[in-house]
Amino acid sequence: MYRRVLLAYDGSVEGRRALREGARLAQLCGARVCLLAVVQISTGIVVAEGVHPGIVGDQSEVYRNILAEGEQQLRQMGFEPETRLTMGDPGPEICAVAREIDADLVVVGHRQHGTLARWWSGSVATYLVDHLNRSILVGRMQMSDAEFDRLKARA
Repeated sequence: MYRRVLLAYDGSVEGRRALREGARLAQLCGARVCLLAVVQISTGIVVAEGVHPGIVGDQSEVYRNILAEGEQQLRQMGFEPETRLTMGDPGPEICAVAREIDADLVVVGHRQHGTLARWWSGSVATYLVDHLNRSILVGRMQMSDAEFDRLKARA
């Protein structure tokens, strides 16, 4: 069904759920996976970079570590994931990478936001639905560490 799965990963609880669910689906389909982390460059970070140079680099290092953690989880499941680290607005970045690698499925997490936060920053999932002509899975299934470890052991 799916040959190439893009897993958007930010290391959050919601991102970990999506990684687990997406990886399991990719495993069942025998799909190749690409793990993507996006360093979101907000106006606040740009202003802070002007006052304290190096903040963007610090953020990038944090996301490199997040990406390495996700990659390790995928390798333990038997995948040889391609990894990508990009900077920018997550919606457009995820779309660009999905098109570039010709992903059949894009998997993202979901974080509850209040009305003001949704209005201010929008929803990545909504952006993807509006701008991407690929299947999208918003991973929300909870999987215990023990259950996930069993999946890794089967690989």
